[in-house]
Amino acid sequence: MSEENWASGSLTIQLNGEARTCPAHLPLLEVLRHFGYEPRLVVVEFNGEILPRTAWAEQAVGGDAVLEVVTIVGGGS
Repeated sequence: MSEENWASGSLTIQLNGEARTCPAHLPLLEVLRHFGYEPRLVVVEFNGEILPRTAWAEQAVGGDAVLEVVTIVGGGS
């Protein structure tokens, strides 16, 4: 974590292949909300492993986190 991020209480993670900054010390569920995701409508791969929703509220997110978030889209023709 850079000194700037440390001083500001934020960290940089990889989200869908891009470096993104978020507040430090948030669990995964709150990180998803921070980035505007509706947790009911996404699937999350966390550091290469798909996590069950039941783990999101307790899963710590550090500066080395790599997240792939897939949004579920409903509808059809």
